Amino acid sequence: MARKNLIDDAKKLNGVEKAAVVLLALGEDHMQLWQALDEEEIKEISQAMSSLGTVTSNVVEDLLLEFVSSLNNGGMIMGSFEQTQRMLASFLPADKVDALMEEIRGPAGRTMWDKLGNVNEAVLANYLKNEYPQTVAVVLSKVKTDHAARVLAALPEDFALECVQRMLRMEPVQREILDKIEQTLRVEFMSNLARTSKRDSHELMAEIFNNFDRQTESRFITSLEERNRESAERIRALMFVFEDLSKLDPGGVQTLLRAVEKDQLAMALKGASDALRDMFMSNMSERAAKIMRDDMDAMGPVRLKDVDGAQMSMVQVAKDLAAKGEIMLAGQGGDDELIY
Repeated sequence: MARKNLIDDAKKLNGVEKAAVVLLALGEDHMQLWQALDEEEIKEISQAMSSLGTVTSNVVEDLLLEFVSSLNNGGMIMGSFEQTQRMLASFLPADKVDALMEEIRGPAGRTMWDKLGNVNEAVLANYLKNEYPQTVAVVLSKVKTDHAARVLAALPEDFALECVQRMLRMEPVQREILDKIEQTLRVEFMSNLARTSKRDSHELMAEIFNNFDRQTESRFITSLEERNRESAERIRALMFVFEDLSKLDPGGVQTLLRAVEKDQLAMALKGASDALRDMFMSNMSERAAKIMRDDMDAMGPVRLKDVDGAQMSMVQVAKDLAAKGEIMLAGQGGDDELIY
């Protein structure tokens, strides 16, 4: 949140805030300094700038002198999550430091409602669907309308309609109730979201690997196995690949078949295993299966790159269906079956 008082002591500022003050003081004539920063550093300093408030001239002078002195010593002023965490640890209990750092690492935004606006609608809807409709109505009335619309669309339909009715009848919310909802969101949702984000590096890499073509994926996995076999195995376990569609039951296969373009399906099945190809064919009518086989035969030899692209598209369609609630992908790449 924006500072309410003057900043009259440079010691009250952390590294990022100091950098923000210095860059503001230097102004547009020294924009080349920004070019030395990476994207994450620019984001951190920009956030600090936007919430500094008023800084006295004495503080600006002290920081500029410190900046020049650091440059003369070959150093540079720059804050980081790690530096901030070390600083906080010097005067706060460990559990307080962890809680603060989790919130800082969470979605960007000056207020709780700004932060919620930067949370993926599916993630937010998954949390809100377990809350009281009145609570959800309050939350959705406080976030931007376009984000509220996406969250409502991701909620179960009956529950979403109940929330809409509560929003239509809603009267001004008392400050203490709003404060309680904010506190609950901060403790139960944002802190868990931050902890989850810290644990998800392998899941993120699995998503990236899912988008490689077959040869690139194999090259990276093989190289990673040589350096870090445990990480390679975790990524492979988290990946959801075309062959994992074999876990679909007949209803799931038919849902997917209705959503996939026929020419894309033919290309994808051209490079599928016999078992997976037979599974899809057995869920078509006899006439549709014959037409599909004829189309595949008529293709002749096809490029591996085209097959990979079609299979990746089918996997993405399956994920989109899961996001809409038509199917649910559980335990991707693991031992769990797909549940409908």
